[in-house]
Amino acid sequence: MPVMNNLSEIAITRMTKDDVEDVVKIEEEAYGKHHWAKSSFYDEMSNNLAKYYVAKTKEDEIVGYAGTWHIIDEGHITTIAVRSDCLRNHIGEAIIHQIIEDCYKEGIKYLTLEVRVSNVPAIKLYEKYGFQSLGTRKGYYQDNNEDALIMWTENIFYDKFKALYKSNCEKLEKIIKIS
Repeated sequence: MPVMNNLSEIAITRMTKDDVEDVVKIEEEAYGKHHWAKSSFYDEMSNNLAKYYVAKTKEDEIVGYAGTWHIIDEGHITTIAVRSDCLRNHIGEAIIHQIIEDCYKEGIKYLTLEVRVSNVPAIKLYEKYGFQSLGTRKGYYQDNNEDALIMWTENIFYDKFKALYKSNCEKLEKIIKIS
């Protein structure tokens, strides 16, 4: 795959079964031999609690994806990855933006996720969107026994969060067009 720089327009859509093949390629690239199986993604397509998204270029290439589970008033981000040749193009941020928008629409108040303690770029992105580390899961990742930070947002309907989110959205809109 050629390196893609300056991606200026991206579409975030709900993942379909037709997207799974490309998503699994990104999953394998991002997470190596301890990645989700293709069957796991197909299972998630029929999970009523799950919402999965893909980021596509104007040329309809999938360059990133994420999944969440909506349980009562919590949204748990289960997985997120961007194709390595598309990193640093705000695609992950665009996906987070879509997840938060959907949480607002569905009355989801809190978002949570686990992230490798060594994944500083991801941690910084999550902190930018109001996630805070509230604990650690020791030895969470099977491939190297690395710890995971457990990160949570405050209530996304609180004025403080909404102001932070609005500010981030305004900045993001100047960088990338999301449809």
